Amino acid sequence: MMIHKLTTKLFLLLVLIMSTTFAQKNKDAFTIKWANGLKIESKDKQFKLKIGGRIMYDMGFFSLNDKATSNRYTLKSKNGDEFRRARFFTSGTLYSNIDFKLQLDFTGGKTTLKDAYITIKKLPVVGNVRVGHFSQPYSLEAFTSSKYMVFMERSLHNSMLPERNSGIMFFDEVASKRMSWQIALLRGANKATSSNSTANGDYSLTTRIAGTAIKNDNSLLHLGVSYRYVKPQEDKKFGYSVRPEVHISEKYIKTSVVDVKNIGMTNFEAAYNMGSFGFQTEYAIAKVNSSIKNETFNTFYTQVSYLLTGEKKKYKNSLVGFSRIKPKHNFGKEGMGALQIALRYSQIDGMGNDKMSNITAGLNWYLNPATRIMANYVISNIENNTQFTGKGMFNAFQMRFQIDF
Repeated sequence: MMIHKLTTKLFLLLVLIMSTTFAQKNKDAFTIKWANGLKIESKDKQFKLKIGGRIMYDMGFFSLNDKATSNRYTLKSKNGDEFRRARFFTSGTLYSNIDFKLQLDFTGGKTTLKDAYITIKKLPVVGNVRVGHFSQPYSLEAFTSSKYMVFMERSLHNSMLPERNSGIMFFDEVASKRMSWQIALLRGANKATSSNSTANGDYSLTTRIAGTAIKNDNSLLHLGVSYRYVKPQEDKKFGYSVRPEVHISEKYIKTSVVDVKNIGMTNFEAAYNMGSFGFQTEYAIAKVNSSIKNETFNTFYTQVSYLLTGEKKKYKNSLVGFSRIKPKHNFGKEGMGALQIALRYSQIDGMGNDKMSNITAGLNWYLNPATRIMANYVISNIENNTQFTGKGMFNAFQMRFQIDF
């Protein structure tokens, strides 16, 4: 294990040294610049390389009310800290029409593959095709990078939604890039890279259509819908586990269904921005068909945010959603950076009458485009009829110190 970790780190260091050395020796053909990450680019734009990463250090204080304690709910810890993410990536373009990305995470004393894919662009009819391990085309919140999320953690909505998996995806932008479509065929054959560790042999078909109904200098209305069909193959099990919107927490709802024939999941997404104000919501419904009992459950979230210092959330495109917030005046001699307040309500009404609802309040201080400090207060109401019995309330105050490039 130690040899594996050392080899990985040496490889990443070697990539960095070789990239910068090559560019320096070919100054006439390549340029090196810092643009929220180290970028190397050929003069003719056919070759591009970016090297970056992120460090997110979290700390928090947690508690349960008396009702939760009497119903046998337990705390993982009363306070805690962790490196939530410590990632390194390299991405780029070859011959103008081939993209690639490799991203590794080093938290928890192990190396985890996050992204490893190749994209062939500008193909006739299908537009673009991506193969490898990547984020599935399902949910605006899931597509938004952790570097740009308004809150420290994604909502309860994403407890039942897929994140990354391995397979092939076709996608493109149409209608003057105001609309996009994606369709992915994914397999869970590799337990090391599947979004579901029990999905060995599964396959799923995921589709998403999204676009902007309104897009001008001051207003944006994003709408989208996606559908995922899952067909278990080997163990035919489907289940999910839910923790409050705090990563250093127990999972208070755990469910599973055996002999699943298939699962169908539909997700609706919407986001509206006007100046410094932002609104975003999603609703998903899942239908689980089994030989014993068919069940339907749903989840949703709604959030609002406001940038007190006058900045606007940057919208990249309908494929990936929102991007980096850049303060008008960076912290230091220029000013105090950017301040953002936010509030979110999320709920999951799961199988077996298990329910959880969260209220999360957030404050973000953007010192500069690459650095921010986050504070979240989370109140979570739990109603569990399987793992525990009865209701309870979980409370948390947590902070994050983040740098990304």
